[in-house]
Amino acid sequence: MQIETYGQQMDVTPALRSYVETRFERLGRHFEGDCEIRVQLGLDKPAHKAEANVTLAGRKLHADATGQDMYAAIDLLVDKLDRQLLKHKEKQVDHHRGESLAKSGALD
Repeated sequence: MQIETYGQQMDVTPALRSYVETRFERLGRHFEGDCEIRVQLGLDKPAHKAEANVTLAGRKLHADATGQDMYAAIDLLVDKLDRQLLKHKEKQVDHHRGESLAKSGALD
C-alpha cells in the first residue's frame, strides 16, 4: 500500500503525514493486492478538507470529508473509505454456492 499525502495551498507537517499513514493502515485489511492512495489536505475556510483517491486493481474510489480541524476530517475520510472498500469487497465475493442452472447449460 502506497500513500501519497500532499497539501493544497498548505504545508503538510510530519505530524499530519504520520497521522494519515497510521489511520490509513486500517484500510489495508480489506485487500491483499497492491493499491495506491493519494490524500489531499486543504483548507476550505473555516472548515478543513481531506480528499482521497484509492486505486485498486480495476477500480478507483474517491471520498472527501470536512471537519472542524484536520484530524477530524482525516478520521471522517477514513471512515467513508472503509465503508466504500467493504462495499467493493462484498461485490467481489461470489455469493452463489454451487453451480447455477444458467451456468451449467441445463436451461438450453
